[in-house]
Amino acid sequence: QVQLVESGGGLVQAGGSLRLSCAASGFTFSMYAMSWYRQAPGKQRELVAVISRGGSTDYADSVKGRFTISRDSEKRTVSLQMNSLKPDDTAVYYCNARLNRQYWGQGTQVTVSS
Repeated sequence: QVQLVESGGGLVQAGGSLRLSCAASGFTFSMYAMSWYRQAPGKQRELVAVISRGGSTDYADSVKGRFTISRDSEKRTVSLQMNSLKPDDTAVYYCNARLNRQYWGQGTQVTVSS
């Protein structure tokens, strides 16, 4: 059974930091590109950051220089370090695994207060 379980969300003041983690099971983690998406109320889900199975990374322009994605194949986890958070970063953050199919986590709420 495939599972992606996010953790680490919460409430933080603007300028603060949070670290999201996603624990994966039920598929060959090392073969999949892993991503973080987010969806704010009334907006479409958007890609935040992606890390390939080889470790290459890419980021949305809005988070470049503030967020860092990483993966640990031994622990089967992908993390998102979020620094200098802004109120516009408020959203539900989802973990995604993609190869020839894709899987989603249930999401974790991040709220940044001004």
